[in-house]
Amino acid sequence: MKDKNLPPDNNSSTLEELTEKANQIIESLENEKNLNNSVESYQQLLKLNKIIQEKFHKKFKSLSEKTNQKVKEIKKK
Repeated sequence: MKDKNLPPDNNSSTLEELTEKANQIIESLENEKNLNNSVESYQQLLKLNKIIQEKFHKKFKSLSEKTNQKVKEIKKK
């Protein structure tokens, strides 16, 4: 899922906020007695998981690039 395809309310959310939303969905799924009622929530959870993965990978890549840049600067000295 590309960033431009992310729902607007999740685009500006932090990883922590998205994780909290996922935890709330998981909790509601655990308390649901009728599995037929939980299909939509489960699909929401899958989409949210994908968004969290994408944001995590972006953040990881950014940190790696910054670290590599700092290492290069240190090596120059």
